[in-house]
Amino acid sequence: MSKRLENRVCVVTGATGMAAAAARSIATEGGKVFVISRRAEGAAALASEVEALGGVAGSHPADLRDDTATGDAFAACLDRFGRIDGLFAVAGGSARKAGDGAVHEAPLEGFQAAIDYNTTPGFLAARHAVRAMLEQEPLPNGERGSVVLMSSVLAASPARLFVTHGYAASKGAIEALTRTMAAYYAPDGIRVNTVAPGLVATPMSARAQADPDSVAYATRKQPLAGGLLPAESAGDLAVFFLSAESRFITGQIIALDGGWSVTEAPI
Repeated sequence: MSKRLENRVCVVTGATGMAAAAARSIATEGGKVFVISRRAEGAAALASEVEALGGVAGSHPADLRDDTATGDAFAACLDRFGRIDGLFAVAGGSARKAGDGAVHEAPLEGFQAAIDYNTTPGFLAARHAVRAMLEQEPLPNGERGSVVLMSSVLAASPARLFVTHGYAASKGAIEALTRTMAAYYAPDGIRVNTVAPGLVATPMSARAQADPDSVAYATRKQPLAGGLLPAESAGDLAVFFLSAESRFITGQIIALDGGWSVTEAPI
């Protein structure tokens, strides 16, 4: 490996699926990983896995919907490593169990849960990361930090088969946040971009993976993958955005979707 992230401290929120894949990829490229996740055991287990691979890692539990808890977690990262060069904010989830669905059927609680599960954690993680980046000395090439948030292909390329309107709205908010943050912080040397995955094989998509119609849809709609995308694909993209290779890229929403957004809907 080229060690594209050598000596860079990268925070990853979440401890499974795309977050876990990214943590492994970051470590492989020489980055120091700090895992923040709601379940202490999950965060610690991922950090231990990274260290077993020869990487350097730390962890701290936090409910990323809680401002104080999120701040404490980022403070723990600074105590451990002294700076934050990158953030890959993956933590989020489906609000289907809370009632998220079609607008005409969903209760307000379902919509609010979708925002709480997805937009709020992205906002709070970004805020605390940017605060640290603004206070620290830039890297030798002038970069002060890279923030990578998580959207979904459903925010811009919806599918009737996946009826979670609150979830799509929560991810659309992340995309708007990305653009306005990118414009504001570019003069400070801080970049902000977002990954918008299609259907990925993660614990969150277990319901879709067990549904033959969803799998068949993904097979046709994501032709480059021939089905669900591997979680490792998000890790590869995270490394690119967190490294100097993307130092002139900001404000972008990258569809990591195997062709979903440019492929005709299956009949």
